[in-house]
Amino acid sequence: MAKGLTWPMERIRDGLDRFYKENHRYPTATEFDECPYLPRAKTAERRFGGLVALRKQLNIGSEHDLRTGAHSSKRAHTINERAHILEKNVYELLCKQFGKEFVHREYFYTDDHRTRADFFVYDGKDGFCVDVFYASSLKNIGGCLNLKLAKYSQSDLLPYPIIFLQMNEDINQSELNELVQKKKRGLGQKQTLMSWKTFEEFYKSRKPLRVLRS
Repeated sequence: MAKGLTWPMERIRDGLDRFYKENHRYPTATEFDECPYLPRAKTAERRFGGLVALRKQLNIGSEHDLRTGAHSSKRAHTINERAHILEKNVYELLCKQFGKEFVHREYFYTDDHRTRADFFVYDGKDGFCVDVFYASSLKNIGGCLNLKLAKYSQSDLLPYPIIFLQMNEDINQSELNELVQKKKRGLGQKQTLMSWKTFEEFYKSRKPLRVLRS
């Protein structure tokens, strides 16, 4: 059924049952929008007063609000664990390329010690900053990017590149470029949104900093 057509309650229930069988949990708002056999989240919100109200009406799941409780805790744990693994992998590769002493983790780039990047790398040029993130879909990148643009609002005053490194390898650089072009708020002059493949090419093209030892 097309997203724009009427959705009978039984068809929604069948769709939710199918999603649960396939994923062993019920869908989030984003997954409603992406799923071909469910209505858009806004459709459910208008008709039922929100996804929480819809779940209660259908009496599905022990937790109707997926933003709280065990589901939320499990999701947060999964995200944090994945972030830790991704950052560790990036750190090890950067250390291998540039040397451990030239790769700084959780680098504060403002004097107030409130804003920090995941990594700052000293290399043979001016150095560069890396902020690592993982987006489950292309749609979710926009929100992630808006947060990072606010975080790095003063980065145009800095002498080195800021790289927003998107680690979902199912999303390629062409898709990222198209997303950036469509954004009302563009990236700063020294800011770049990169896929992992593009970042590999970038950091391998940068020469390590050589230090003269006595």
